[in-house]
Amino acid sequence: MKDFYIRDCSQHENSTITSSFVVASKQIKPKRTGDLYIALTLADRTGQIEAKVWDNVHDFLNAFEQDDFIKVKGLINKFNNKFQLTVHKLRRLDENEVDFSDYLPKTEKDVEVLWRTMAEFVESFHNPYLKALLKAFMADPEIATNYKNAPAAKSLHHAFIGGLLDHVVSLFKVCDLASRNYPQINRDLLLSGAFLHDIGKLHELSYARSITYTTKGQLLGHMIIELEMLQAKINLVPSFPDELKILLEHMIISHHGQYEFGSPKLPMFPEALMLHYLDDLDSKMESMRAQFEREVNNDDAWTGYNSSLARPLLNSAKFLAKKPEDSKHPVPGASVAEPAPAEEPKAVAATAVKSD
Repeated sequence: MKDFYIRDCSQHENSTITSSFVVASKQIKPKRTGDLYIALTLADRTGQIEAKVWDNVHDFLNAFEQDDFIKVKGLINKFNNKFQLTVHKLRRLDENEVDFSDYLPKTEKDVEVLWRTMAEFVESFHNPYLKALLKAFMADPEIATNYKNAPAAKSLHHAFIGGLLDHVVSLFKVCDLASRNYPQINRDLLLSGAFLHDIGKLHELSYARSITYTTKGQLLGHMIIELEMLQAKINLVPSFPDELKILLEHMIISHHGQYEFGSPKLPMFPEALMLHYLDDLDSKMESMRAQFEREVNNDDAWTGYNSSLARPLLNSAKFLAKKPEDSKHPVPGASVAEPAPAEEPKAVAATAVKSD
């Protein structure tokens, strides 16, 4: 097991560390002087960190490749409010030196329980076509295996083994609740969109060593892949209504919600709009949860900068757990010491304020 994980960066700022990582990306770039440097994204099961090799670059150019495991000695520091690693030495590791569980994060939830939960939701559908369609997906052994293992994203949210299933089951639960509050929502259609909206990630992302994009994912993106997968399974459901197919296709291509976020179309009917907002909500809440978990040893209620949300975050639980004496505001209902008479100023004593 490794001695240092990326989540430990805050405890090692401006310190030299030695640890092993998987190379999530490797790029050779020119400095302003024209000399070369190596820009890396290194990963372990707790996250990713940007790393740079500035010196002795030619010694390392061909020493390793993307997806290799490497042992690194370097300096942890901050640049633009993000931790980075300046590499001084490195070497490629053989696979017999590697414990794979150190490098890919994995959901702590039981994926078989999550899969059964999703199946129970599908079984509750009233629409026979949508129920048959999702059952056709879930009955495909390759899809079932990949759905239980795939991450939901490369880095922004649920970026871990089992992350896609974790995300979709969470989204099912939120969609189910929201559909009860808005009677105009077709619950089966909304949940079907939730099931399908990221299913292309099964082929868009590779996660054998690190989470990265496949060639198909780079060239097509998960939405195009999803439309292909949808058509293949609809062909297995006799007399599947064309109108229902169009609605599902629209939910797939509009779920990012905005053109600037890569959405070819804006959501144009209630279920599509709700899917976009609830998907966005679930991904952002997971991004916050992961940030708080990474900084569990940080005594400050404020986290570092969260790149996916483009802001630092306040851990409200830590903030509210502060001792009253740390706050500038009195605690409502708490007893406050009476000041001593003016003629006896030396008699004033400090009185502790106890929180309820």
